[in-house]
Amino acid sequence: MAPDPVASGGVRGVAAGPGTEDVFAGGSENGRLMAAFDWATTPVGPVESWPASLRYAVRTVLASRFPMILTWGPEYTQFYNDAYATLIGAKHPGAIGDDLRITLAEGWAALQEPVERAMATREASWIPQLLLLLERAGYREETYFTVSHAPAFGDDGEVAGMHAVCTEVTRQVVAERRQRLLHEVATAAGRREDERDLAVRVCGALGADPLDVPFAAVYLGDGEGRLHRVATAGVGAAALPAAVGAAAELGAVDVAGLHVPGGPFGDEVERAVALPLSGGAGRETVGALLVGVSPNRALDEEYRTFHQLLAAQVAGAVTDARAYAAERARAEALAELDRAKTTFFSDVSHELRTPLTLLLAPIADALADSGGELPEPVRERLTLALRNGQRLKRLVDDLLEFVSIEAGRTAAVRVATDLAACTGELAGVLRAAAERAGLTLDVDCPPLPRPAAVDPRMWEKVVLNLVANAVKYTFVGGITVSLRAEGDEVVLRVADTGVGIPAAELPALFERFHRVTGSPARSREGTGLGLAMVRELVALHGGTVEVESEPGAGSTFTVRLPFGEPDTDTPPPASAAAVRAAALTPWDDDLRRPAPSPDPLGTVLVVDDNADMRAYLARLLSPSWTVRTAADGEAALRDVARVRPDVVLSDVMMPGLDGFGLLRALRADPATRAVPVVMLTARAGQEAAVEGFDAGVDDYLPKPFESAELLGRLRAVLERSRGRREPAPPAAPSPSAPAVPAPAPPRPRAADAVPAAPAAPTPAHLPGATTTTWRFPSSAAAIPPLRRRLRALLTDAGLDEDRVHDLVLAACEAATNAVEHAQDPREPYVDVRVAVDGGAVEIAVRDHGQWKERTSSMDRGRGSMLMSAFADVTAVPGPEGTTVTIRSPRPAG
Repeated sequence: MAPDPVASGGVRGVAAGPGTEDVFAGGSENGRLMAAFDWATTPVGPVESWPASLRYAVRTVLASRFPMILTWGPEYTQFYNDAYATLIGAKHPGAIGDDLRITLAEGWAALQEPVERAMATREASWIPQLLLLLERAGYREETYFTVSHAPAFGDDGEVAGMHAVCTEVTRQVVAERRQRLLHEVATAAGRREDERDLAVRVCGALGADPLDVPFAAVYLGDGEGRLHRVATAGVGAAALPAAVGAAAELGAVDVAGLHVPGGPFGDEVERAVALPLSGGAGRETVGALLVGVSPNRALDEEYRTFHQLLAAQVAGAVTDARAYAAERARAEALAELDRAKTTFFSDVSHELRTPLTLLLAPIADALADSGGELPEPVRERLTLALRNGQRLKRLVDDLLEFVSIEAGRTAAVRVATDLAACTGELAGVLRAAAERAGLTLDVDCPPLPRPAAVDPRMWEKVVLNLVANAVKYTFVGGITVSLRAEGDEVVLRVADTGVGIPAAELPALFERFHRVTGSPARSREGTGLGLAMVRELVALHGGTVEVESEPGAGSTFTVRLPFGEPDTDTPPPASAAAVRAAALTPWDDDLRRPAPSPDPLGTVLVVDDNADMRAYLARLLSPSWTVRTAADGEAALRDVARVRPDVVLSDVMMPGLDGFGLLRALRADPATRAVPVVMLTARAGQEAAVEGFDAGVDDYLPKPFESAELLGRLRAVLERSRGRREPAPPAAPSPSAPAVPAPAPPRPRAADAVPAAPAAPTPAHLPGATTTTWRFPSSAAAIPPLRRRLRALLTDAGLDEDRVHDLVLAACEAATNAVEHAQDPREPYVDVRVAVDGGAVEIAVRDHGQWKERTSSMDRGRGSMLMSAFADVTAVPGPEGTTVTIRSPRPAG
């Protein structure tokens, strides 16, 4: 029987509204389904009996493209459109004509109150992001809808049903929630060096979102291929493996057996994902992340992407933590090394002061007590020693003071000072050095309105270092020193017209030991502490130092100090600024030339940027040589171009063109290629000597050296260059140079006695051959340069590669024996003479000592065998040395 039209919301006897055939018109899929549906089986009865209000409402719902649903009558009979059908998934089309409370039984607890309230109050509701439990895809799904419920009125104006408009926002809600979690994980990780603490904090952040991550565990690698559990969230740590070999092993965890609730409805988690924590491209895995999967969300592509982002976030944090910890450990190691270095410098500086005092005081006393009794050459030598001893003392004092400042043990003792007068006096100390350099020094220090509180000794170092630096790097023009009061500050400016400083070097200019690479200067003398000390001393006064510079135009250093208040009325003792001036400008050449030798061995060009060293070498060599001097490599090349010297004696470290650059320039020019070069250097050690011989130097002498040794080496180099076989007679000593004693012959030892025999390495079988001679120091460092020179010589002579290799091997073996066996050599050298006549080669290797066999444990026992395999070998021992001759005849044919 058909329902009563009044009970159905209609009006008795009225059949208004759309016709039966028009109610479901419009072409929608749901319209066709509803048109075919037997509505007589539902509480609303057949379509023919529907009131106009229901017909209009149904037609409106079907025509909309927005998800809409209509319930009618107390049984909540459903009508909905195509858009709504997609929201309820598998419940469609069974939900058509069914009771809403049955269709959405799992979510009715959330819907009942807003639906009934809208119908009872006739007021529409608006609920954004309403959580609903749906079972539309075969599982209990977490969904979110933004929905509005409104009353549906019948023909009589009374509420006959409910009209809802809704849209699903599940993806947006879940995406925002996951984004917030990723942010929380990043924030919790922060910048930490303790990776275990980081893992705990990450798990704490993950535990705050059980909807997407019901449980989690972080495993970290131990560097030996094992991953250890370090933190968990949402699950007891004991329920998970303590260690695994790889992230994939975590996939075997019985997740269901953990009984962990998850999602908004408390369902048990049944799945988990094991994610490796990669340290980046090409790096090893740093750990693994095990995360539970929500039982109310499908593990779709979006969920997997979230897991990947989460793993990348944690991996990045762990990698950063390890890098930060490594950097901190490195910084601590460097700091410890710096502290050890500071302590070392401090201790060494203290230890150097005692012998310096015992050197300087007697020299000063001797000069003061002698009056005019000392011969002038002796007085000059003592004055030179005193001046350079004072320079060494200044370097030691600067180093010690800088170390004290860095260690925080130095404080400025300020006294009221007439800073204008003090600054003018200090700058004037360097006036003579500036004028000898061809520069003008303008000191502009008018009286200040009041005394300034400074430590006078520190201010002295500031002014002298800045002005000396200006003189050192200025070649044309002048230097201006000005002092002004600007407000509550005293401003010192030292400006020059020098070489300037590149912009890239300015940030590091005041760092200790920093030098501007390639900048021309009058000297390379100095420790690299001057400007660093200026900055530290100015900072101790509460001031600042700045620099403005333009390459080629000059530099301006600006020091700003507060006038300040004095700490005491007692000034510290003044230092001898004039003495410091000589120490600050070691390149300043204000020395008299020694008288030339009446019968010189030859001409020697002395190249050194230190004026005192040039003067000393000139005085030492002038009794035997004609001496010319140059302050750097460029000046030396100009001198050589005018008149070629017989020998060049050069320092290695010089401004502009250094010693090796000078050597390369001389060897590159055919006119000067044969000029012998002897190097003097402060770089001692075997590696430095090897570097010198590799560069093609004829001899190499580290500083400090004995004057007799230098004179002997220069004579030997000259003899070899002229092809002499007998040594030149020693020159008579002059009053200005000490006599060079002849070396005493070695005392004979019975155990080492050998028959006398000729020992000179003179080829006897190739009288018409081209001969080349070399001398090397009697040390293992001589073998590599011998190998290179001999290979080049034999290759240039046209010998085939195999023969060159064999002869070089034999000669180096002979030279190695000469170094290792010769005892107490009269001269610490090994002489090598090579004669080449067409394809015939003869190599003679001679030492200057008496042979002493090594023990069998030291001997390789293959020297003679190696040499004899390649050529005819003879060894002639003698009391003054042994000569090994290697003869290789011209190949037959």
